[in-house]
Amino acid sequence: MKDLLKAPFMVEMIRTVTNMYDHGWDERNGGNVSLMLSEAEVREYLNPDHPVRTIPTGFSAPELDGACFLVTGTGKYFKNVQYAPEINLGIVRLRDQGTQADLLWGFEDGGRFTSEFPAHMMSHVARLKADPENRVVMHCHPANLLAMTYVHSLDEREFTRTLWQMCTECIVVFPDGVNVLPWMLCGTNEIGEATADKMKTARLVVWSQHGIYGAGKDLDETFGLIETAEKAAEIYMKIAHLPRVNTITDEEMHLLEQRFGVRAREGYLS
Repeated sequence: MKDLLKAPFMVEMIRTVTNMYDHGWDERNGGNVSLMLSEAEVREYLNPDHPVRTIPTGFSAPELDGACFLVTGTGKYFKNVQYAPEINLGIVRLRDQGTQADLLWGFEDGGRFTSEFPAHMMSHVARLKADPENRVVMHCHPANLLAMTYVHSLDEREFTRTLWQMCTECIVVFPDGVNVLPWMLCGTNEIGEATADKMKTARLVVWSQHGIYGAGKDLDETFGLIETAEKAAEIYMKIAHLPRVNTITDEEMHLLEQRFGVRAREGYLS
């Protein structure tokens, strides 16, 4: 077997969560990430037929039966992942219609996956149906996006348009826009189901007064999605109290669509 800690997916996960912490997105034990792995990838480093233990998931996801995930742990601090990945991360494989997760590696202190695991798995199901290449779900607490949910309308079209108007690159990076949920109790199947429903039409879902969920084909893309939206929110929060003299017009955003070969979400531009 190869050295798991040198696996490209493990190296990138450690780098990514460390970067998320350094950005200030994941204070204390806030935030969580899950990366879908193929069984072929896992078998290079582990024997999935000999689990360490089994953890009930508390939900059902038959579409993910047999799927493997590298996932952050509940109560774990992202700042510690680089120093003790075997405690703060785990690799699991779902079985029994997704109701059970076999732990294949990690959580060596007796821990388990993030309390948002149901929301992650439900979002994976939704995104895989929308785009089979989407393998990452990422949740964090970027300060400016949170702040924006206190002072801006939560109407998804208006929220998206405001972000698009803040940075030229926004409509290019997330032309599918941003969906928004009102405040909901975290760590429940209910918020997981609501998030998954929103994930059907956008890769970014804002949890009002809480954080954001992002999905993408890899860790870099998903990090970049959130990073771009957060930068736009930061600009908005800096200028929201000022009279706006200039903006990126809809006509200019149509030019960006043409230049970069993207298509803005239907009905979001005039």
